[in-house]
Amino acid sequence: MNCPETVRRCFDGEQVYYSGHARREMREEELGPITDREVHEAMLSTQVVEEYPEDTPYPSALLFGSSAAGHSAAGRPLHAVCAYDAADDRVIIVTVYEPDPAKWENYRRRKG
Repeated sequence: MNCPETVRRCFDGEQVYYSGHARREMREEELGPITDREVHEAMLSTQVVEEYPEDTPYPSALLFGSSAAGHSAAGRPLHAVCAYDAADDRVIIVTVYEPDPAKWENYRRRKG
């Protein structure tokens, strides 16, 4: 699977399912709630940070993107762990959060 392209296609086609965990993380994000619109915008220009091919029931990946919705022109950085359900042709959002810059280099590589 071409992860960024598949994620963009599924978001554009509204073939996205948010897990209960993702919804809680979005509501309770300490830097402010994350909206569906922000996640969609961030996933339109996403990059793969890490891949988790052994995840079940679907392999997943940690993706990084930025959303400009209601934020500075530089955009709000977001990480999303996404899995692809080929049988239903949909992306499953496992979790979404705003990464802590103290723990990430350019939001793309873990520090330490």
